[in-house]
Amino acid sequence: MNKNNFSSQSENIAGKAWVVNVNMGYGHQRTSYPLRDIAFLGKIFNANSYEGITESDKAIWSSSRRFYEFISNFKRIPLIGNFAFSIFDAFQKILNFYPKRDLSKPDIVLRQIFSLISRGWGRDLIEKFKNSNLSLPKPLPLVSTFFTPAFMAEYFNYPGQVFCVICDADISRTWASLKPKTSRIKYFASTERTEERLKLYGVPAENIYMTGYPLPKEMIGKENMEVLKGDLKNRVINLDPRKKYLGKYKALIDEQLGELPGRSDHPLTIMFSVGGAGAQKEIGIKIIQGLADKIKEGSLKIFLSAGIKEKVRDYFEDSIKKLGLEDCLEKSIEIVFARHINDYFYFFNEALRKTDILWTKPSELSFYAALGLPIIISPAIGYQEEFNQRWLLKSGFGMLQENPAYIRQWFFDWLEQGYLAEAAMQGFIEGDKMGTFNIQKIIESLN
Repeated sequence: MNKNNFSSQSENIAGKAWVVNVNMGYGHQRTSYPLRDIAFLGKIFNANSYEGITESDKAIWSSSRRFYEFISNFKRIPLIGNFAFSIFDAFQKILNFYPKRDLSKPDIVLRQIFSLISRGWGRDLIEKFKNSNLSLPKPLPLVSTFFTPAFMAEYFNYPGQVFCVICDADISRTWASLKPKTSRIKYFASTERTEERLKLYGVPAENIYMTGYPLPKEMIGKENMEVLKGDLKNRVINLDPRKKYLGKYKALIDEQLGELPGRSDHPLTIMFSVGGAGAQKEIGIKIIQGLADKIKEGSLKIFLSAGIKEKVRDYFEDSIKKLGLEDCLEKSIEIVFARHINDYFYFFNEALRKTDILWTKPSELSFYAALGLPIIISPAIGYQEEFNQRWLLKSGFGMLQENPAYIRQWFFDWLEQGYLAEAAMQGFIEGDKMGTFNIQKIIESLN
């Protein structure tokens, strides 16, 4: 990324921003993907892998990423794995919300981040944005889906406004700056809890926008949500085969969605999604093993989301072949995989439109419940996901998975009772769906 790449003024910069993420796991990249319409030159920048990154900066980011992926997978090892992860997790602990109190004192992780920044970590990235702005009428706002690039922008005096997008249902102290009361970083809050949590951390109320999490516009349509409502009509039919929920709440469904079609446009479909570190991939195969007869007869379809990890894709393919279900690949079983992250998000979102149930750990995908997707929650990994899980359960958007070995029993009980249809409608009605639109309006208002 050099100054010459930004000398052209052919693109209208109104409503545009530098959009920045990090590729540690999928969460921060998935959060930035729906914001590509506001990204200047249509490009989203990875703070840890941009063109021309210094070797010293790259080394710091790389060590953090390798450790994150190692510890996420190491947790699966009995006893010692849980013990090692618990030590790591203690450093990102989210304190109890009640009693409400001043939580503005920086934690050890935040102090370490700023120690590295004070020694120059991130200066090169911010200087590139500053120099690029020299050819623009006014500095573009900078929107980061991870707190560290936002801290870097403020520390190294980026001249435009700095925004940070919250991508969880609750957050640790690390998300707010070292001196939050005087910081100029503004936040796009995902939930009312994150809004209130930021205030406890010392962030002034005027620096917090309650926008909701940014969801893909292609899965919503315009602000009247015509695409989302059309997909949800077909989904609700599959999720309530005995019409237990439909019989009780037909008036509500008619009011929210309109008249349902006579039958769904796709078979009952589950998507199982692994995280960026590839953890929990074994659960996906247990699902297929337990539902093999339904898959063979074509009454049930499974999407296995492998992300951009070839090892995860190969594990899925090899395991499916060992189960004797090779003939079902590309028919009743599809593996969602791409080598490039933006291609993966595109294919993932397309598959979700024909998905009825999203089975995943409670990551940033928890917010996709607002698209009318009931979440079956696989075990949380760490404090952050445990708080996301609490939010899903309290909101009525998701249900904890039972033992996959007995999936034939509990899963179809849930379907027949209409529990999953209820969770789908609860997520659609109560969940925030307009995060991307809200963020875009705020950025457009700055020009």
